[in-house]
Amino acid sequence: MLDRTAFERTLAQIDGRGYASYKQLRGTYQFGTFRLAIDHVQVDPYAPPSRMRIILGPDTARLPADLTNDAIGRRAVADFLTRRFSDVAHRLAPEPSGTGNSGLVSIGQPGQEVLERTSVVIAPDRIEARIDVGLPASGRRARGREASKLLVSLLPRIADASLVCANLNERALREHVILHRDQEWLRSQLAGQNLVALVGDGAVLPRRSGDSDLPLSGTDAIPFTSPDSMQVEFQLPSGQTITGMGVPEGVTVIVGGGYHGKSTLLRAIERGVYPHIAGDGREWVITRADAVSIRAEDGRAVTGVDISPFITNLPSGIDTRRFSTTNASGSTSQATNLVEAIDAGASALLIDEDTSATNFMIRDERMRALIPASREPITPFVDRVRPLFTELGVSTILVAGGSGAFFDVADRVIALDHYVAHNVTNEARRLTPEHQDDGGNADSRVFTYERTARVPDLGSLARSGNEKPAKARGTTIQFAGETIDLGAVAQLVDPAQTQAIAWALDRIAGLADGRMSVEELVLAVQDHVDAEGLDWLSPFSGHPGHLTRPRRHELHAALSRLRSLGLTEP
Repeated sequence: MLDRTAFERTLAQIDGRGYASYKQLRGTYQFGTFRLAIDHVQVDPYAPPSRMRIILGPDTARLPADLTNDAIGRRAVADFLTRRFSDVAHRLAPEPSGTGNSGLVSIGQPGQEVLERTSVVIAPDRIEARIDVGLPASGRRARGREASKLLVSLLPRIADASLVCANLNERALREHVILHRDQEWLRSQLAGQNLVALVGDGAVLPRRSGDSDLPLSGTDAIPFTSPDSMQVEFQLPSGQTITGMGVPEGVTVIVGGGYHGKSTLLRAIERGVYPHIAGDGREWVITRADAVSIRAEDGRAVTGVDISPFITNLPSGIDTRRFSTTNASGSTSQATNLVEAIDAGASALLIDEDTSATNFMIRDERMRALIPASREPITPFVDRVRPLFTELGVSTILVAGGSGAFFDVADRVIALDHYVAHNVTNEARRLTPEHQDDGGNADSRVFTYERTARVPDLGSLARSGNEKPAKARGTTIQFAGETIDLGAVAQLVDPAQTQAIAWALDRIAGLADGRMSVEELVLAVQDHVDAEGLDWLSPFSGHPGHLTRPRRHELHAALSRLRSLGLTEP
């Protein structure tokens, strides 16, 4: 391990030489109380930045033991340090000058959610910040002296200000951890209380704009208030009492006029599968971690999925118990998304009529009379939503804006009026006819479904020896020579989740043995990450790249959308 003096001497020698001379810097250096590990040096100023790690001993960081003695606490502390490092780097780092990424210092871009990330690791023997640094350049020549200022002078200042507890706002750190622990404790209580979600009183649900995840502010931000008949109360481990609208298991329909907040409420519940930072407005919107958003997705690939509970007796004679297509329609895609969510372990489905296929959701009485069930391949969701719960235990929260067809199968109906929630279940039931004609379809109120293991064929996941690791860009993944589009997978909230999924697919290709099913492969990846951390997904040693942990449901969704996916014969 070299010291600071040797490091500065090397940078002085590099100054003005070709950019590739920066490769000499790879290695680990002792800078007083912390070490700098340079794991990867970018080949060009315009290439992805160099990957480095700042490593402190626990005696230097001196993080409070009571905040880091459990996995939930460590996750919250790591999130706090990540945000602090990002803020300090943004404040202290000079405006980039030179070519490409010159002067960049980044630890990633945490959003409103507190998630497991690779950005900061808190281990018994060290605290480690994984950062990206753009080594300075003029044209394609190294600016070694500028790099010395950046790496030898600036990084220690950022590290001291953001990773050493004595320089932190310890009260804010403690509150951050307490909030996160309370949120996850509350989430753990939902199933035992037969609740799917809690929407806390005082929550601010609307966002500033369609492309912003920040809360709406000012007089337009109407705090949420629970209807008295649905209010529940929790005493949190911290001693705080939280009240709000408990959404019970079963079938919940959300209605209201246009722009009155019904989709906003559903989106908040959808995002409530993740904990949020203080000030987000949705801190106390807590949803079961396995609730899954479902929508239509024209054009997606489907491989071997049993959609027969919804679609059967096709005129073409195709067996929908093992349905495959490279270009699904709205109804077949939504049926597939729903069945796959159940296969991945969803206990609740979140559905908005606006993003659904109409013929998948409902068929009114006049259409049933004109086209008898015997000549209609689609059994609409309205006929399956109750047996989904009574037979499989899968709840549904549904936004219905243009049809009252779900009133007669709903356990409760919530109306939004200017963002104020009202329990209108009794009023909705008075509008429901006493007797409904099922159009002659005798089994339309049952849910016949047998889960069949989908075992990937090894050839469809095979990777060539020189093939590059899978790569994410936005909501798409490049894997095995094809593009997987996850744009309709609505509960992905961080681009680093998509990258984690991309590398998880590489790992799945290595784990597949021709016997493990899609579900078993996804769970195997989750088990490895539980045991070894997110670093296990990365093809790189040292700095693993910026990754955020996805849920198993989104990983299952990505593998299922692989167009080349082949299955072994049952």
